[in-house]
Amino acid sequence: MKIAIIGLGKMGSQIASKLHNAGQTVIVYDRNADTIDEMKKLGMIGSSTKEEVISAFLDDQVIVWFMIPSEIIDNELSIWLKLIPNGSILIDGGNSKWTDTKRRAEVVSNNGSALIDVGTSGGIWGYQNGFSMMVGGDKNSFNIIKPILDILEKPSGKYEYFGESGSGHYVKMIHNAIEYGMMESFAEGYRLLKEGPYRNLDLVKAGNVWQHHSVITSWLNELTMNIISNNPNQDGVSGVVKESGETRWALEVAKEYNIETSVISAAFDVRLDSQKGKVNFATKILSSMRNAFGGHKINE
Repeated sequence: MKIAIIGLGKMGSQIASKLHNAGQTVIVYDRNADTIDEMKKLGMIGSSTKEEVISAFLDDQVIVWFMIPSEIIDNELSIWLKLIPNGSILIDGGNSKWTDTKRRAEVVSNNGSALIDVGTSGGIWGYQNGFSMMVGGDKNSFNIIKPILDILEKPSGKYEYFGESGSGHYVKMIHNAIEYGMMESFAEGYRLLKEGPYRNLDLVKAGNVWQHHSVITSWLNELTMNIISNNPNQDGVSGVVKESGETRWALEVAKEYNIETSVISAAFDVRLDSQKGKVNFATKILSSMRNAFGGHKINE
């Protein structure tokens, strides 16, 4: 099966490499020519234009996976729809808003092709651990791309199909909102250990105890332990924490449906406040967490 990966950033390059190393024919395209050259050296088919991407499929069904920012998806789709043949499958693996995905899927369908949303989690560890993928859209197209998802979930990732267009991105949006709350809890907890009444507590020891089958044993705790072990005082970390947009969208849904989300709301507000200068040890931990699992810059 041939597949084109568009956008070779932190996760896109891993997806491309994982598929290539599993024996798939991978066509790559990115705005950065140097990145394309790096992938070509690994044996992938590099394309310098969108037209070259399509021509590389020859008579095979065109399957294009986008790992690009949600704010440019509309513009990119308008270009790609003029190039792809009928019956193509487009995959949005980024963090698009679910309502935008539903709208875009209709546009793509009206042009004779299908848009599948694959909310993708796993960060910079996806190549090693496998990706967690939440899928929505045309069921027949989902069945066609299953061999791709089978590869990307190995060795310990997972994917599931959730139904109509936008549902995959919706589930991923809620995932990220939960992530905000969990990250904030860990960050505040470690701050309490560091700045509470016992000022000489070993934070890494505490985290290590928690990591051995306590109720809060988790990958986030493991990452936080490593963060503190490598930089106990978070020297050089500004503590300003960005927000990707998905939790903002989740809170919009919560307001519309009158669903209380006090923890997620509070975690979201902490990030907004950090951008206004309200930083502390906990927000520094949050920033370092984002770097540890997602490769985001610590001081953006």
